[in-house]
Amino acid sequence: MNSAIGTSLIALGLAFEVVGCLGLLRLPDFYTRMQAATKCVALGTLLVIVGAVVTVGTPSAVAKGGLCLTFLLLTSPTGSHALARAAYRSGTRLWQGSVVDQLAGDSGSSGNSGNSGDLEGNR
Repeated sequence: MNSAIGTSLIALGLAFEVVGCLGLLRLPDFYTRMQAATKCVALGTLLVIVGAVVTVGTPSAVAKGGLCLTFLLLTSPTGSHALARAAYRSGTRLWQGSVVDQLAGDSGSSGNSGNSGDLEGNR
């Protein structure tokens, strides 16, 4: 029973990973790609770890999985926020279809405008 639940969680996690990777390929600019990478891949990795812990089922696996999940949940949003903030401050343009630029009035920004980007972004 644990093996079937664990395998299902791992498969669901891998599906989220694939959706996140497709988002990296399909989304128009750095910031939306960053969101796809952070949200989908973090959730996918979380499900894979939980699935592995459920499949193994030993107390040491639970402890190690808990440490990995804690590290993942603390570092993934922090790292993506730091990367996006640094990209904005260095002048990486928003996609031309962006509606809101919440950092436009930030004193530390470089003055990005929401409609100055090209469709492909800065790769």
